[in-house]
Amino acid sequence: MFKDVLTSDAARVQAHLQTVLAGQTTLPVIEGMRYAVAGGKRLRGFLVMESARLHGVPEAQSVWAASAIEAIHAYSLVHDDLPCMDDDDLRRGQPTVHRKWDEGTAVLVGDALQTLGFELVLDPACHGDASVRADLALSLAQASGRAGMVMGQALDIAAESADAPLTLAQITDLQAGKTGALIVWSAEAGARLAQADRAPLTRYATALGLAFQIADDILDIEGDETTVGKAVGKDADRGKATFVSLLGLDGAKRRARDLVAEACDALSPYGARANTLNDAAQFVISRDT
Repeated sequence: MFKDVLTSDAARVQAHLQTVLAGQTTLPVIEGMRYAVAGGKRLRGFLVMESARLHGVPEAQSVWAASAIEAIHAYSLVHDDLPCMDDDDLRRGQPTVHRKWDEGTAVLVGDALQTLGFELVLDPACHGDASVRADLALSLAQASGRAGMVMGQALDIAAESADAPLTLAQITDLQAGKTGALIVWSAEAGARLAQADRAPLTRYATALGLAFQIADDILDIEGDETTVGKAVGKDADRGKATFVSLLGLDGAKRRARDLVAEACDALSPYGARANTLNDAAQFVISRDT
């Protein structure tokens, strides 16, 4: 059931992004945008659409916010892959944007995708109430900027040259920004669209985001590059502190399972209506990509 919904939502978001980017110039920056938003699990987009369904928000509205978060996520990956950051050659099993084109194009692709994210949530088709659209845009800026994803990435870069490896508490704070902030925004988006209480979804997504990152750290040890679609083992090669290096492989797996239990418990106010979100939490720690 969950995988069917995930696949269906991914297709809906992809079609929407293709429509938005259709009929534009064939300059490399536009081609790069189309390239960067193609593929991927679309977990963040799914969280937007499923949290919206939980609150009775029509898909014709939620797909705008779902596409927005996928555009922001894609921008972050394009920039993260650059030589000045992680210097990766592969993303989703394909050459990274700066490898397929060049670094300048990749920077512009990321910039354009970031602004596209805000364009999408501010479109009147996303919600008829301008105050709701403003709330979505403000919260998205906070989740993706200096207090969220960008700050997490900055802390990650600083850790590479620090005198001592990060502690468990420091890694947890770092990942709450780098990975968790956009996941939390995604899960809250449905409640924001419905102007409903966000607290249960915030607790759910906070635990889910951390479990997602721990699963990524585990994949960096156990994953296969062909299946994962990007280089693995890089954290260990760099001597970088991760949840696995600090907790051990078995300890990291236990912590991820505990976080999934926390996430599912947070959804109890919704009862059986949240079953698909519960399944999503289980998927996060069982995935192989």
